Amino acid sequence: MDFSIRAANVEDCKDIARMIVELSEYEKVAEHVKVTQRDLEQDGFSKNPFFHGIVAEVPEQHKTKEGHTKIGYALYFYSYSSWSGRAVYMEDLYVMPEFRGKGIGKALMSKVAQLGLAAGCNQLNFTVLDWNKPSLDFYLSQGSVDVTASMGYHCMRCDGEALQHLAQP
Repeated sequence: MDFSIRAANVEDCKDIARMIVELSEYEKVAEHVKVTQRDLEQDGFSKNPFFHGIVAEVPEQHKTKEGHTKIGYALYFYSYSSWSGRAVYMEDLYVMPEFRGKGIGKALMSKVAQLGLAAGCNQLNFTVLDWNKPSLDFYLSQGSVDVTASMGYHCMRCDGEALQHLAQP
């Protein structure tokens, strides 16, 4: 399959927002999506972006029946490990279902790894749902390790009212 991977730009935000909704539906958490196209435009393409993105595109002759040529994306940001230094965190990796199994997800993940290495990072971190066996198997096949299983770490979150309460002096 002919496809290309490139840095996302502000004009891609409409398609990225669409694919974020698709990913959330696949993960059965669509009600949690609050980010809008405008949020993506502001947060990813301002002077000090909160995230970076890459998109996978196919030529017009391979577009979806809905007319989409942007068929996958990855969002990532740089972070820091107090143990090992610079790291890159991959927030999302998504390929539309009809384009899976064609090397596009591998190419997106590989590009995030390349960008991380170029920035001096020595680890790539991300989460995957415990029931998502195809993705778990894919990540393990790429040399990733399940730190929940191997080191006992759990991904924690504080948001909404709990975050507001925590922020009180």
